[in-house]
Amino acid sequence: MNLQDFRTYCLNLKNATEDFPFDETTLCFRIGGKIFAITDIIDQPFRFNLKNTPEKIVELREKYNNIIPGYHCNKKYWNTIIPDSIIPNELIIELINDSYNLVFESLPKKMKIQISDLK
Repeated sequence: MNLQDFRTYCLNLKNATEDFPFDETTLCFRIGGKIFAITDIIDQPFRFNLKNTPEKIVELREKYNNIIPGYHCNKKYWNTIIPDSIIPNELIIELINDSYNLVFESLPKKMKIQISDLK
């Protein structure tokens, strides 16, 4: 997966938005105003941060060398993923969805209803 594919996939999730809240190269993807994915549009190699449960975070780090503690994020909940041929694209898609869903589920009920009602 490359930056363009990553960006396209994230923005195709229901009501996902993007912005640059920290600087002109750190791209964040949000649902309900909360970040579910972060990447830098210039840094090489391409990498991105995704949220997950503490149990899954550890499991992924143990299984894949290119999944490491989240850069500039809470390492208990965030991983940095450096996509390579070892990490299947299907897993990357699953992890993006997991991050999006975890953040969505953490939103207040009223906001979840508002987001769900948006087209």
